[in-house]
Amino acid sequence: MDRLKKWGAWYAVTLLTVAYTFALIDRWIIGLMVGPIKADLGLNDTQFSLLQGIAFALFYCTVGIPIARLADRSSRRNIVAAGIALWSLMTALCGLARNFGQLFLARVGVGVGEAALAPAAFSLITDLFPRNKVGRAIGAYQMGLFLGYGLSVILGGWLVGTLEQRPPLEFPLVGELSAWRATLVIVGLPGLVVALLCLTFREPLRQGAVEGGVPVPELLHFLKKNIAVYGNLVAAFCMISLLFNAVLVWGAEYFIRIHEMPRATVGLRLGLIVGAFGCVGSVVGGLYADHLHRKGDRGGTIRSSIVATVVLVPVAAVTSLIPDPNYSLLMYAPLLFFGSWVFPPAVMTLQLFTPPSMRAQTSAIYLFIVSLVSMGFGSTSVALITDFVFANDLMLHYSMAIVGTISGLLGLFFLWRLLPIYRKAMAARNLP
Repeated sequence: MDRLKKWGAWYAVTLLTVAYTFALIDRWIIGLMVGPIKADLGLNDTQFSLLQGIAFALFYCTVGIPIARLADRSSRRNIVAAGIALWSLMTALCGLARNFGQLFLARVGVGVGEAALAPAAFSLITDLFPRNKVGRAIGAYQMGLFLGYGLSVILGGWLVGTLEQRPPLEFPLVGELSAWRATLVIVGLPGLVVALLCLTFREPLRQGAVEGGVPVPELLHFLKKNIAVYGNLVAAFCMISLLFNAVLVWGAEYFIRIHEMPRATVGLRLGLIVGAFGCVGSVVGGLYADHLHRKGDRGGTIRSSIVATVVLVPVAAVTSLIPDPNYSLLMYAPLLFFGSWVFPPAVMTLQLFTPPSMRAQTSAIYLFIVSLVSMGFGSTSVALITDFVFANDLMLHYSMAIVGTISGLLGLFFLWRLLPIYRKAMAARNLP
């Protein structure tokens, strides 16, 4: 890989990581504004969880598949840029919503825009790097998830806290906006600049491309033939992602509601922990998977995920039950480190096993199922237990622990089951 090509590849990954960071800011920033939004629009926890979950996830997942099919046959770069522009505008429109229905529809729009990013990005990255370096590149891209969440709670906490101390801001055409509304407009619009920047990197040559894309029957036949690999992989990461959403989406509200910490304080501290330890864990997970892959272990990517999950499950089980808020906050460091470690090897597994001409579509199907389960039911399962089992808002931390423990154990079970199946399937196809 010559120096110019290497710099071009990392330039593209950098822009994709920035785009992913903005996506996660726009996706998660409302999690720090639960109180103001509920009070303004008269919502309960379950309704709010639908805004974080089903409103976003259902269309993010559904639209992702046809967009991915387009990405397997046309410019992935242009698809990414268009998606960024759409979700950025819809985030700003969330700030103009006057009732639950309008906010729900705006969140749907955010999901539709973000559906364009991940399948195209995974396919781009796999074509930009040699197989033995895909893990570190995907790990770098996955940093955007944790940078995005970290910045969403830091920026959201600071913006809301600052704007609440001032008179409502006046915006052209729409008039005065309260603190939470102004925050969504302010964080949404800069994404349009990122969309333009993403048009500046070059589309890489698509390895193993098929003219016009792979026919759907051929794709479905391949997936059916390898259902043991894809089924266990999807099941494992549905459960691990559900754990992650349960403890992360409700993380800020947990400290605000249970420990009565100021919103801005929670945003800064939790944001720094998520950003720092999430990014490091993501890179370590990718590097360790690359290391095992170079040693000739065909199941190295799965082994990497198992190592992290073994530590992640007990940490997730106890973090929200620690009575001291400072120690509980401190436990978010290993929670984020090992939680972020898990995901780059999963994506690497998917990309290395799937033929190049099917990668974007297969990634979209994977994301469809995993995102629908984790985002659609991760935060909502916690809210349902809080609202209808405990019927007490102050039992939120127990709901988080229950969902995190059960889903984590199930994820570990499916990973352990997948390991020998994946090694055998890689050997049968003579893949390194």
